[in-house]
Amino acid sequence: MKAHASQARRPAGRRVTVFGAGSWGTALALLLASNGHAVTLWARRAEVAEHIRRTRHNPTYLPEIELPHSVHVTADLQEAASDRDVWVVATPAQAVRSLAEQLRPWVHPDLIIVSVAKGLEIATLKTTTQVLAEVLPEVPRERIGVLYGPSHAEEVAAGMPTTVVASAPSCAVAEQIQALFMAPTFRVYVNPDLIGVEIAGSVKNVLALAAGLSDGVGFGDNAKAALITRGLAEIQRLGVRLGADPATFAGLAGIGDLVVTCMSRHSRNRYVGEQIGRGRTLEEVQREMQMVAEGVPTTAAVYRLARELGVEMPITEAVYQILFEGKKPREAVRELMTREAKYEDWLPHPPETTRPDGLAASEPTPSR
Repeated sequence: MKAHASQARRPAGRRVTVFGAGSWGTALALLLASNGHAVTLWARRAEVAEHIRRTRHNPTYLPEIELPHSVHVTADLQEAASDRDVWVVATPAQAVRSLAEQLRPWVHPDLIIVSVAKGLEIATLKTTTQVLAEVLPEVPRERIGVLYGPSHAEEVAAGMPTTVVASAPSCAVAEQIQALFMAPTFRVYVNPDLIGVEIAGSVKNVLALAAGLSDGVGFGDNAKAALITRGLAEIQRLGVRLGADPATFAGLAGIGDLVVTCMSRHSRNRYVGEQIGRGRTLEEVQREMQMVAEGVPTTAAVYRLARELGVEMPITEAVYQILFEGKKPREAVRELMTREAKYEDWLPHPPETTRPDGLAASEPTPSR
């Protein structure tokens, strides 16, 4: 990437719709409007859209943030989708397919779609851009990208410094996404490794659940540090198996997002894990939450995907067993700690790969 690419040329005001009036969608609508774009915020429920229009505050998400009158708010899908340059998809990951199917009448080949939803679809194990490309073939695949990274909505809406990464199959499109969102308090980098960015940004929510479980049980900093670092190794193994660049996982979508979601008081996934670690059931915790904890369905999807691909992900497996099979957190930790001894820095190698170190493809790379 050229050094000057980060000095993104901001396009003249674009016509942008943010689909999803949750905390992240609301924060991004505010950011985009402050960047001079013509922004529409679509809310699924008409009463929510009417409340925001009337009060300029979201009644459920970020209620202390005032949206400028330049942000148009609607629950009418045709009004929101028609004649737009950019669609930003900010719904929960499991709702992306349904939304995309409803949006088909208004797609056009010059449209850019940016997914900010993090997760894998349970039914198909696809990423959100893969779902969008499948449902909306009229939009060229290279024009469907993501904006991921360590970015709690509360801090973005408050104008606190935040740094994220844009990715798409086309670097030119990724740079357009970069230019769209870039602001003095919101720095955007470009990474061309779309599958790596998506896997990193989605699977980290599983590790946030694990970090919360550790907190809830009462384990200390040593345990959480181990979960973050060994969890990152799991995410990297899965990503590399899917064709990702290993370096992506050392970046903003990888270690950056993993650290913030495992450590922050804003993380709803960490909160869910903490409550279960304290002895509550998943059903009890989810019943009282207004926001979606994406890590719960993503855990089920990643567990299945890892088993289908033969990728070893012991922390993810432990979280799955705690959430869906009733395993006690302390028992899961005991099993993790007493697994067979391993080298630290091994990665999966496809069976057909000839390795320069002379080891069989199934053997781990020795730690150096």
